[in-house]
Amino acid sequence: MKLGLMFVNSGPFSDPALLAHLSTTAERCGVESLWTVEHVVIPQDYKSPYPYSSTGKIPGGEDVAIPDPLLPLAFAAAVTKKIKLATGVLILPQRHPLYVAKEVATLDVLSGGRAILGIGSGWLEEEFTSLGIDFHTRGARTDEAIKSLRALWSDDAASFHGKHFNFGPVKCYPKPVQKGGVPIHVGGHSPAAAKRAGRYGDGFFPALAEIPKLKELFALMKSEAEKAGRDPKKIELSCMGRSRVDDLKALAEIGVSRVVIAPPAFDAEGLTRGLEKLHDDVIAKI
Repeated sequence: MKLGLMFVNSGPFSDPALLAHLSTTAERCGVESLWTVEHVVIPQDYKSPYPYSSTGKIPGGEDVAIPDPLLPLAFAAAVTKKIKLATGVLILPQRHPLYVAKEVATLDVLSGGRAILGIGSGWLEEEFTSLGIDFHTRGARTDEAIKSLRALWSDDAASFHGKHFNFGPVKCYPKPVQKGGVPIHVGGHSPAAAKRAGRYGDGFFPALAEIPKLKELFALMKSEAEKAGRDPKKIELSCMGRSRVDDLKALAEIGVSRVVIAPPAFDAEGLTRGLEKLHDDVIAKI
């Protein structure tokens, strides 16, 4: 079982000194990965319900700092040597895949092959409206973008001709360090996300920890993978959760190989204490 830390670019971690401390301390203490989040803007007085909270609102409110998800990972790459650097998640249908391919491949090169592209289709309709993008086409845009990224990372001269993205032949360099391109992990806990992970994902990352719901989603993902002629055992399973050893063992029994948890504190001293305790009490025992 691997442990990751989530929300590492938001709120207090938008401060570079604290992000550097979090990154180096997490690596020293055996944390496997760092995960960033994305919202390019938070529309004022938005009505769309945030799907990961009973309040329906983003933690921290509309004024919380949410830096770009990729630049902090490049910053973390410069101060670390082995910890994986992941987006959890980048809102893929809001971005053109030509830019995503370039930026994520660059991160992979700068980090020596440590990038993971966690993607989601988005939930905040008002944000899409601000960008001039149709919220209701986000699923189709996400699927086309994933296919585009695969082509751009693997083909010398890549082309894609779809309804939402149309390009090529074009050359996109550098290519990622990782053979086959940067792993794409599909985030979300909807049936659509599970099916998308089965069809296209290198990983599936539902942002929840309830085992009955996870089993349901994993079964749907596996069924879709088999329909697409893919081996579901090659799709890595992650989820959010807590760092209790018993909970981690229960998740491992249903196939989860990574659990992403919240940082133990939001100040340097608390992070050092909390991450060292996480190593001694949990990571050393799993």
